[in-house]
Amino acid sequence: MTKKTKFTDIKTLRKQARKHTEQGAVTAGYSADRRKVLKCLNEALATEIICVLRYRRHHFMARGIQAKSIADEFMIHSNEEQGHADLLAARIVQLGGEPDFDPDGLTRRSHAEYVAGTSLLEMVEEDLVAERIAIDSYRELIQYLADQDPTTSQMLREILVVEEKHADELADLLEVLPV
Repeated sequence: MTKKTKFTDIKTLRKQARKHTEQGAVTAGYSADRRKVLKCLNEALATEIICVLRYRRHHFMARGIQAKSIADEFMIHSNEEQGHADLLAARIVQLGGEPDFDPDGLTRRSHAEYVAGTSLLEMVEEDLVAERIAIDSYRELIQYLADQDPTTSQMLREILVVEEKHADELADLLEVLPV
């Protein structure tokens, strides 16, 4: 049995578009709980920023015979996480919110922890744990949004692909590092 889609007539679409224009892209058809979505996106933003900082620290602190290539990978991941943070901040603004960059609350809002790690092995392990946290967090948020906010959901799906790639790469690194 197929679901019938009811389309809004053109006259009504035009009339609705003129209402609340100060809300920009958030139209009457936006059905998600915007306040909750903004809170979740700010938590994701904090998580990405913490990951950027941890990866950068690991890039500069990596030592040992295998460190150069792994340190380079840390910097690549850091830059990709920064790209995710930028996407999240832009979407928060698009939804009428304010991205929360307040450093005082970053670790409290972040799902991932900032664990420095003292050895190359510990650094890779901590980064892998953080990626796994991000993967589950993004999956839950995507499921929560379902069809209520397809734009945010699509953006999160694209971020999730990269987070899963990071996790695979880090898991591969664990196999070549001595215990």
